[in-house]
Amino acid sequence: MGTTGGGCPKTWSPPVQLRQAKPADVPAMHEVRLAVRENTLSDPNRITAANYADALNALGRTWVVETEGKVAAFASGYRTGSIWALFVHPDYQRRGYGKALHDTVVTWLWSLGHQRIWLSTAPGTRAEHFYVTQGWRHCGTVLGGDIRLELDNA
Repeated sequence: MGTTGGGCPKTWSPPVQLRQAKPADVPAMHEVRLAVRENTLSDPNRITAANYADALNALGRTWVVETEGKVAAFASGYRTGSIWALFVHPDYQRRGYGKALHDTVVTWLWSLGHQRIWLSTAPGTRAEHFYVTQGWRHCGTVLGGDIRLELDNA
């Protein structure tokens, strides 16, 4: 299947745009983060606007999938070689948005010269299954009980 300029499958309907996030996207990104049903935030104030702003440029880069004028999903990678966030609003799941964002962030991290990247997520979730099917491998646990996954640049 071919892709559009933003890396999105041509078959997406209605029109979808995968683009680099802007500061104006932060409130919508937080709405997506709060809407997820797994890996929920016990304290919505734990992730602040400053955290998102740092992920836009200071610490890394963030992309959004936008459709029908709404941010449906977003993903952030840190320059240090990790994925900080990848979330798809429940109303937009199973459309390929997560995979497109994943591939975009991973490609960017490889372009920085990383040979191994990592992330952490809650065990036993759809997110864990998604990452494992993308080739990530389990590498232990991190503080708080999340699992650490790593991906090598083959």
